[in-house]
Amino acid sequence: MPVRQIYPKPGWVEHDPDELFDGAVAAARGAVAAAGVWFDDIAAVGIANQRETVVVWERATGRPVANAIVWQCRRTADACEALKAQGHGDDIRRRTGLVIDPYFSATKIAWLLDRTAGGRRRGATGELCAGTVDSWLLFRLTGGTKHATDATNASRTMLFNIHDLSWDETLLQLFDIPARLMPEVRSSVAELGSTAPAIFGRALPVMGIAGDQSAALYGQACFAAGMAKCTYGTGAFVLANAGGAAKDALPGLITTVAWRTGRRPVYAVEGSVFTTGAAVQWLRDELGIIAAASDSDALASSLPDNGGVYFVPAFAGLGAPHWDPDARGAIVGLTGGAHRAYLARAALEATAYQVRDVVNAMAPALRASRDDRPLRADGGQSASEFLMQFQADILDRPVEVAAVQETTALGAAFLAGRTAGIWSSEAELASLWKASRVYEPRMSSAERLDLCAGWERALARTRHRPPTPAVLL
Repeated sequence: MPVRQIYPKPGWVEHDPDELFDGAVAAARGAVAAAGVWFDDIAAVGIANQRETVVVWERATGRPVANAIVWQCRRTADACEALKAQGHGDDIRRRTGLVIDPYFSATKIAWLLDRTAGGRRRGATGELCAGTVDSWLLFRLTGGTKHATDATNASRTMLFNIHDLSWDETLLQLFDIPARLMPEVRSSVAELGSTAPAIFGRALPVMGIAGDQSAALYGQACFAAGMAKCTYGTGAFVLANAGGAAKDALPGLITTVAWRTGRRPVYAVEGSVFTTGAAVQWLRDELGIIAAASDSDALASSLPDNGGVYFVPAFAGLGAPHWDPDARGAIVGLTGGAHRAYLARAALEATAYQVRDVVNAMAPALRASRDDRPLRADGGQSASEFLMQFQADILDRPVEVAAVQETTALGAAFLAGRTAGIWSSEAELASLWKASRVYEPRMSSAERLDLCAGWERALARTRHRPPTPAVLL
């Protein structure tokens, strides 16, 4: 179900928490109806969600104190810069696997508490709850009886110690966030309560939670260390299974919890690209040069090459592996002959270049795997034949597009089904995975190097640099 984006100020992004809940319930009802089954046939409910988006609400009433602050929101950029200037970056990275950035939840929660009357006092007494969207949905689904999350979502807050798998007291104190405000952290495969009977006509057990990208990694059956997937949506999210030990984070990347089954965590190396499919939407909605996002594929394919046109869509800054919140988008290489097909092609190619940057940054962590190990793809943009072929070419490795595009939902179902006993092992789940198409690289090394050099030059033009002092003569 579409969720309304709210933009109170430039760079600010919000959602109405009640709309999030109502949309999730409507989607569940629609899915059951489309499947031709009844809620009596449902064995378990699984939850997957936007990981860093946060809600603060009243425990007694279930009313949000404000709109949810969305993962894309940059309102706490100054607070993050202050933390960096105070020298907290290395310690936060050691404890959480994350870099200091407005993307993550801690500064969002602090911002909401600062602007809620008696926020911290009410949080400390248990009057308020805070959490990522999964915990908000679970609270509402269970009629306010459960305030819990799982380790994958907790690991995105910048408040969770990924080594001992608990809320970190030092970080809670740093951000002045009461521990009682935060949800209980559970396994991704666990019995988490039951839905209130009025919602679906009967109580249904909630038996699995994972943040969207962890759920997609699970749904892509990337169960072996070194296997990687990319979810192509408004942004692109590359995760690689890093095994059972939290390794030191690589430059420009983060370490996160992939999933936790029982007491056993599996970790992932991750790179998040902020703007990919959203660049195509911008061509459609703001420039009006295409009528539908799918039009970009035909336009891009109509050209023999990119004509030297590159599009760096740093609308919300640059994510991994650059982490430059002050970068701004640019289209370079324009000439009088550059028409809308060149812009469409440049927007699609930009996705592939950004994913390549992340995959290359991951190479040291995945050294044990073959260089030609396929990248598994899912999400809306994976339907673009032009993009998937260009991705294989620019990576010089195969790209396998999942037969089930909604692997986030599939992963949530797999986790809940494991708890319910529908599937007994990850090996059984792996046997269910299928590709709809495999794209093999076919570009020459010389062409690949030339194109990537052009991308690097375009990227350099978007990076934030302090202004050069003027010289008066």
